[in-house]
Amino acid sequence: MAEAQAAGAAIIAEPKTQPWGGYTGYFADPDGYRWEVAFNPSWTVDGGGKVTL
Repeated sequence: MAEAQAAGAAIIAEPKTQPWGGYTGYFADPDGYRWEVAFNPSWTVDGGGKVTL
């Protein structure tokens, strides 16, 4: 989120803990498109980018 803000994005919703165990936050890029950033520390991602739940 800090990188997005430094690049000119407006933070719409600060990251917060979600009931499913991860975190999400929202920002709008300089063109006004809104994005969600999500992170779940309990997920495993392999070298090929495949997520294992």
